[in-house]
Amino acid sequence: MSEFTETDCDDFMQKAAVGQRLRVPFYGSLVRAGFPSPAENYVERVCDLNDLCISNAEATYFVRVTGDSMTGDRIEPGDILIVDSSREAVDGKICVVWINGEHTVKRVHYAGGPSHGDMIVLMPSNPKYTPIYVHEGDDFRVFGVVTFVIQKPL
Repeated sequence: MSEFTETDCDDFMQKAAVGQRLRVPFYGSLVRAGFPSPAENYVERVCDLNDLCISNAEATYFVRVTGDSMTGDRIEPGDILIVDSSREAVDGKICVVWINGEHTVKRVHYAGGPSHGDMIVLMPSNPKYTPIYVHEGDDFRVFGVVTFVIQKPL
């Protein structure tokens, strides 16, 4: 396992800007996905997207997805991931990782037991792809946990 530096990520990730605020109206009425109903046209409050999506700005990055290995988790090519490098990558979390010279996004599993030893498995959610097994000696690091996915509607 290796240590990461900020310069390793300059071409890959964009750090969340501290202090920039984006306030948008937040309407109090729910939007129905079934039959339409009259909307209440009043703003309940102003919602700051930083407050909603970013809990630790100093450790939060944005990254754009390429490839389709995570489409089973509704992560599509072109989506933007919000990644928090201060969160613990517990078993089953979707994370951005560094493995042998490349970044990838996968669901991280910690396999254990007498037959497996302490093994890390990076699981894609698209059945076209096979799991990546992290072996001793691999250049591996969890960069951060995916906290939000931003995508355009189809």
